[in-house]
Amino acid sequence: MSLPFRPVIAAWPLLLALLMPARAADTIGEVDTVFKLLGPDHKIVVEAYDDPKVGGVTCYVSRARTGGIKGALGVAEDRAEASIVCQQVGPIAIPRPLPAQEEVFTERMSLLFKKLRIVRMVDRARNTLVYMTYSERVIEGSPQNSVAAVPVPRANPIPVR
Repeated sequence: MSLPFRPVIAAWPLLLALLMPARAADTIGEVDTVFKLLGPDHKIVVEAYDDPKVGGVTCYVSRARTGGIKGALGVAEDRAEASIVCQQVGPIAIPRPLPAQEEVFTERMSLLFKKLRIVRMVDRARNTLVYMTYSERVIEGSPQNSVAAVPVPRANPIPVR
């Protein structure tokens, strides 16, 4: 006798993977910008993201985080302003060819509709990794963005697929 719920049971790993957040950034620090009597203060947060496919490269992103009651409940919409700087923090290792352009990080900035995105692009002519951060919203995104570049020594050409 087969169980009628077997497809549901088999789907659990997929459902858990979809519900679990992507690898979180390491919070480096934060500063308060506006005092809120109820709930946390508004802040600027600095977070570090290690490139998952390029060893030795870390991107630091500073961005606003909304406080207050909405921020405490997780329903506030953070501002679309962010700044990025990426640095070589160790020997650069690229074990597999990279796409010419790829989203490497994404993080929610509101409960449903807004995301912070970081895209890596390969500048083949200059042997450089270029990282861009921007926010995306389902209805309208923001043109505000920030770019950082990490040059890779010419003796170590970036493999691109």
